[in-house]
Amino acid sequence: MNDFSMEERFSQFLSQLKETNAGLDFYSDFAKIGRNVDEIAFSLNTLNYLIGKDDIRAAVEVIWARDKKAFDVMDILIATRKKDGRLFLDGAQQALPIQSLYGSVDGVVQFLEGTGLANVLRQKRVKDLVDYVFGVETGLDSNARKNRSGVIMEKLVAQLLSDAGIEYSEQVSSRKFPAIESVLGVDQKIFDFVIARPNKTYLMEVNFYSGGGSKLNETARSYTDVAPKVNSVPGFEFVWITDGQGWYSAKNKLQEAFVAIPSIYNLTTISEFLRRLKCEF
Repeated sequence: MNDFSMEERFSQFLSQLKETNAGLDFYSDFAKIGRNVDEIAFSLNTLNYLIGKDDIRAAVEVIWARDKKAFDVMDILIATRKKDGRLFLDGAQQALPIQSLYGSVDGVVQFLEGTGLANVLRQKRVKDLVDYVFGVETGLDSNARKNRSGVIMEKLVAQLLSDAGIEYSEQVSSRKFPAIESVLGVDQKIFDFVIARPNKTYLMEVNFYSGGGSKLNETARSYTDVAPKVNSVPGFEFVWITDGQGWYSAKNKLQEAFVAIPSIYNLTTISEFLRRLKCEF
């Protein structure tokens, strides 16, 4: 390895990047989806009363008289979440929160008619809102996949460390190390893993990118800045373990980081790092 030029080493690193780290359980977190649906199932079952009703207003009035809070869950019926704070333009072209419609029968009817849900319900295009929302939640869960790749990568690295008999801590603040805090500045940084060996403490970041995007450039730029600062403190070393062919779209920034960070590994070369750790007692 040491006989190779930096360019050759980087080319080899790129060639080793994996297309995916996903198993079949990567695509949908059905346990989480089920929990989300269960939390609002009572209200959804109440709203099932609307299905098949030609007079939507009259049906809304019946529910309103018994349980007007049931309408608070309507965000999910149009594949949004209450926390998103979505807006709409009213007749006067004024931007208002969608949730502002849930405070009256008129507002609920406006929501149902304006979104098109009223016709879906009249025509019985949906048979059960609990089942319908399960499908909506499954679709929304796909937005979590980018984060899920990183979580899978962290779990894999944790397992490799455990299998190698190497003790580690996870999600450790830079504030735990005054010397590191002094070189990083006022901003707190949370390291994915910290490994304390007799003569050195390794501060590690771990990620996986199967797709491109601006996040990759930001990550490479950030670690290129952080690594020299950490490495300037005696007894500390910055380690970056990353993988994924998403890096092909940001290989210039990755190459800059590769030059600036001595300890950068992928899932193929991480075995070199593990051997190095096991030799340090």
